[in-house]
Amino acid sequence: MASPQNYLAVIKVVGIGGGGVNAINRMIDVGLKGVEFIAINTDAQHLLMSDADVKLDIGRKSTRGLGAGAAPEKGREAALDHIDEIEEILRGADMVFVTAGEGGGTGTGGAPVVAKIAREIGALTIGVVTKPFSFEGKIRTAQADEGIEALRSEVDTLIVIPNDRLLAISDRSITAVDAFKSADQVLLSGVQGITEIITQPGLINLDFADVKTVMTGAGSALMGIGSARGENRAIRAAELAISSPLLEASIDGAMGVLLSVAGGSDLGLFEINEACELVQAAAHPNAKIIFGTTIDDALGDEVRITVIAAGFDGGEPKKVSVPVINAATLAGNANPVASNDPLAVALDLESDFTPRPRVTFEELVAEDEIDVPDFMK
Repeated sequence: MASPQNYLAVIKVVGIGGGGVNAINRMIDVGLKGVEFIAINTDAQHLLMSDADVKLDIGRKSTRGLGAGAAPEKGREAALDHIDEIEEILRGADMVFVTAGEGGGTGTGGAPVVAKIAREIGALTIGVVTKPFSFEGKIRTAQADEGIEALRSEVDTLIVIPNDRLLAISDRSITAVDAFKSADQVLLSGVQGITEIITQPGLINLDFADVKTVMTGAGSALMGIGSARGENRAIRAAELAISSPLLEASIDGAMGVLLSVAGGSDLGLFEINEACELVQAAAHPNAKIIFGTTIDDALGDEVRITVIAAGFDGGEPKKVSVPVINAATLAGNANPVASNDPLAVALDLESDFTPRPRVTFEELVAEDEIDVPDFMK
């Protein structure tokens, strides 16, 4: 009898432009595993500072390695000049993340080119980008909006994180340097929340095909992150994830939800059940919800939940106002004080909306989908 072959999904994370390269540097620093990092820029000096597996200078001809000067058209031209090289470094990928800080030159203009190539070679292509802070100016914001629309048409799923939303979860004394680092951290969380579901085996396993089911051709997507400690930590983390200030819109109406639950070895089965039911109630009644759990003892008593919601009717989620949630809530304190009820913000349901029936854990997960560790057998 032939032994089974181990086919691992090939995941490549491309950071393009200054913001994108900074983001993957952050991912490398924290030790994100199971992916290949690719840094692409027109600024040769900035590219030298990256620890990515592959570095591609696309500014050799058009910008002489000096950057795109915040001109998206120059970034696009530079990427087009190096299509063959980009295709070569992407070849063989099952999934490609394209990450960038929108509003500048190289990332804004070049990201759609990279994404188009990734889809053409058959990879599931996911864009994870940030919108600039308001203080960066109207021109940069307008360029970002145009770049996002161009990228949206070239990816399977696009996650957009508005940097201004980071101000809702930051102390007033935060420095500009720390604010941009926070933006890098959020990009990391978006990529990590998806990749770890695939690359890290858990009590409830998911594979690449599960993720592809939710994200292929899904259009706009929302990402929420929540973490909490102490009593009711899982359900509070789920509440924070679906009512995160990072969300520009409600997950109400999402037909596909990817839910990642991470915790230490003491993560309880009923905790997972409660968190899943909460997210399930916030999505469309007929949504396809795919979730996985990752055991990471480095988290201690913290439970971290990442929610990716996609597949909205009309292609766009329903916008909501910024939820005002104070730092105590987001830090996951035992008794957080919120100025809004997080569920009210997250659900924002129409009066005739009928929630899905309560689903038990046994119905959510078939018994054979749970890998029981040896010590529990």
